[in-house]
Amino acid sequence: MTNDQFPKSFMFVSGLELWRWVNQAKIDAIASEIPQVELDWLLQELAGLDKLALRLESFKDLPKIQLKLSVSELDRLWQRRLQERVPVQYLTGVAHWRDFSLKVTPAVLIPRPETELLIDLAVDALKSHSVNPTSDWVDLGTGSGAIAIGLACALKNTTIHAVDCSSEALAVARLNAENLGFGSRINFYQGLWWEPLEFLKGKVSGMVSNPPYIPSSTVLTLQPEVLKHEPHLALDGGFDGLDCIRHLVETAPDYLESGGVWLVEMMAGQETAVADMLQSHGSYCDVQIFADLAGIDRFALAYRL
Repeated sequence: MTNDQFPKSFMFVSGLELWRWVNQAKIDAIASEIPQVELDWLLQELAGLDKLALRLESFKDLPKIQLKLSVSELDRLWQRRLQERVPVQYLTGVAHWRDFSLKVTPAVLIPRPETELLIDLAVDALKSHSVNPTSDWVDLGTGSGAIAIGLACALKNTTIHAVDCSSEALAVARLNAENLGFGSRINFYQGLWWEPLEFLKGKVSGMVSNPPYIPSSTVLTLQPEVLKHEPHLALDGGFDGLDCIRHLVETAPDYLESGGVWLVEMMAGQETAVADMLQSHGSYCDVQIFADLAGIDRFALAYRL
């Protein structure tokens, strides 16, 4: 059940009844090794409770709390998290990323906090290398539209072109862009990587992508939340995980203008291979590797000669 499936009329429950359910849900979470913070996320989305009320348990004294579904339905949802390992973002239909609340479905990868840094790196690149601030930027493999929306928000005078091969993902991305007020700033295209963007050859100021980069054999070892529920199309990067990144290294020079930004997210341990690809290609300069907040080399950036 996602937000779209929640009843339009709200349910009401006493704070005491909800508190009793929460206490049992916490016990079940511990037994299933699910972080309690995920229960808090669920209650913030479905009961409108804030972090302080949840931490202090002050909601227990409220005569009534407005829920988007009944306590029994809430419990069934939570049991799906515990037993089927469905990510809480899919259960609520919402993922929080940067300053945005994004709609997510199993058709799109859940945007991760580390990916937020791609936007900051793009902004820094534009400032430090005098990249054309009023030109066209692309988000290849847009998924939920998170990166495209982040770019549109941070790069005020740009037009963003977002591409995905999945029509289901594009429907989610378009809805997110419209809901957040960026519908007129982002153009969406269905296709593989650069294919729908022939008209932009030599004109792109920046390419940003979080492509599939997990080796095929490693995908099968991922935690069940990812393996069973997130789209493998957005995860599987081929034998060594570098198929898509290799393609972007090869094809981007045809589209990027001189000085244009090439920026991707990658898997830990791939940084040397990606840097070598960029340096040996002959079309890029100033190749740089950046770490994520955990200190893991996660991003590769280069500029078109």
